[in-house]
Amino acid sequence: MKWKQMPLGPLQTNCYILWNDQKNCLIVDPGAEGEKLVSWLNEHNLKPLAILLTHAHFDHIGAVDTVRHTYNIPVYIDEKESEWLTDPGLNGSGLFGMGKIQAAPADRIITSEHTLTIDDFTLQVFKTPGHSPGSLSYYAQSEGIVFAGDTLFMGSIGRSDLPGGDHQELLSSIHDHLLTLPEETEVLPGHGPATSVGNEMDGNPFLNGF
Repeated sequence: MKWKQMPLGPLQTNCYILWNDQKNCLIVDPGAEGEKLVSWLNEHNLKPLAILLTHAHFDHIGAVDTVRHTYNIPVYIDEKESEWLTDPGLNGSGLFGMGKIQAAPADRIITSEHTLTIDDFTLQVFKTPGHSPGSLSYYAQSEGIVFAGDTLFMGSIGRSDLPGGDHQELLSSIHDHLLTLPEETEVLPGHGPATSVGNEMDGNPFLNGF
């Protein structure tokens, strides 16, 4: 399989596209610039099967409806943020003066950690709250990658001062789920460059001594 990181919108939120040899693909966090994303997908003859959201902050959901309606595909989100797509007050767009960023309710609500299978894509779903109450990470063991959202970054961690955030819970999520993965696992964050579990274990100053 192949994957692409595509930073979108004013905050350059990373959208990821993961595709197989049959050109079927999954889309993680289509945050903005829906027409640009759709144009790229069509240019490469990719066939989206689903949208996976790591969480529902405004900068991760701005292109959800454009992509969903273009390809008639379902949107997955954690149960704790099932209301956030429709509510600018919850998703933060109102708080940050970004206008009203909204999307229709999600089609699939994730209630527990489990193995998610879509076509021949297999991902382990981890609940990794702390940045937001319903933050999720999606681990593709066969590819050695984890879509970590705004939980863990290169040399940093997600902020926990937004509504519903919790610093200690964030550290626990990172320690219990992400740092237990093989050290060579690529961490694909919601912003900035990719890193690896091993690099963050060794050099992330926010994790030292935890």
